[in-house]
Amino acid sequence: MNLKDKIAEYPDFPKKGILFRDFSPILKDPSALSFIADEFSKYFHPKDIDVFAGIESRGFILASILASRYNKGLIMVRKAGKLPGKTVKLSYSIEYGKDTIEVQKDVIKEGEKILICDDLLATGGTAKASAKLIEKVGGKITGFAFVIELTELNGIKGINNYNCKSLVRY
Repeated sequence: MNLKDKIAEYPDFPKKGILFRDFSPILKDPSALSFIADEFSKYFHPKDIDVFAGIESRGFILASILASRYNKGLIMVRKAGKLPGKTVKLSYSIEYGKDTIEVQKDVIKEGEKILICDDLLATGGTAKASAKLIEKVGGKITGFAFVIELTELNGIKGINNYNCKSLVRY
């Protein structure tokens, strides 16, 4: 299956000069969802994963699909202020300032193997921060799963010490 045929392109979104690559059309196609799960299953072995982590918000979808396929649990990496209870936060730099992400404090057990999921790897700032945050609370990063990678932005550079897999590269 060619996933590129199912990825929508929106020029000048969210601002002029940016070509937004959207995996939303894939979500309407059960065979594409199954294909994605099959492809990641070839790359990441179940024994190497205890829990999937989805990065807000589209990463939740990919992590849910894979958690179901692997019969594993799921945690959410969210923007600050979105999770109830005690949380652990991490601030990091983005293209136009700073952002903060968080996880619930007791959601990861020391040494649990975590596969981080997101729809798209661009500059890699949020992916790298997510790994640091999960390691800060005791998780061990197994790797990263992305549907789309924008290679010209070189986001892989910040996380290339981890096992990374992207299904579609532009």
